[in-house]
Amino acid sequence: MALVSEHAALRAVITAATHDTPSVYACYRFTTKLRKYGDMLERCIDGVTVSLRERMPELGRDVATDGSDMPAYANGQRYVSKNGPERERYSDPDASWGHRSAVSTRKGGGFYGYKIDALVCTATDLPLAWDVRTARDNESIHALPLIDTARERGFAIETAAFDKGYDVAPVYEARNVRPIIPLRETPGVKRGDHKPPTCEHGEWSSPERTTSAPLPSGAAPPASASPPQRGSRPTGCTR
Repeated sequence: MALVSEHAALRAVITAATHDTPSVYACYRFTTKLRKYGDMLERCIDGVTVSLRERMPELGRDVATDGSDMPAYANGQRYVSKNGPERERYSDPDASWGHRSAVSTRKGGGFYGYKIDALVCTATDLPLAWDVRTARDNESIHALPLIDTARERGFAIETAAFDKGYDVAPVYEARNVRPIIPLRETPGVKRGDHKPPTCEHGEWSSPERTTSAPLPSGAAPPASASPPQRGSRPTGCTR
């Protein structure tokens, strides 16, 4: 509730005439109602997104996805005692241990709790899809479901930006979305395996990108002009 108390406009919308910041217990009760009437909440979100798309056609064209850690309000000590056995029961059984990156002065490492995955429009900073899950899962496995959810809400996504944690093969098959991901410094990347092959004519490129003149009617394309399969490397020199 600290965020609500710091923003007058947000406080006015939530608290109506009183402008008193609700207690954390009121938030817990409200969250319980949201979970109980989740279908109504989904319809509300869908209605808002439709209105936003009508006002902002660029909404959802370019997106970015990341996960944020949310520590559990519970005893998450991993071991019963120093050098002792690993704890089997926790006060919050739905939470789990996971890893988070370093932020500012906080060190990275293990933490006990949850993670929020969010897909955000880069032009407006508005969230288009999100989920809350245990901290155990790797962030990359939640990227494509978020894209699917956003598209079900009518957003025509063209590009999606991720951090290095999403540099895994399945994310590159992102439903005809162009992924923008910095490569991890794997041995293959250090060798240059990710770059197109080269020869005395220079760097190879996909034939369909370099062939400009159309073929005569009924003529068969040359062997070197066969288009590469989805996700494949260039097949040969096009000169």
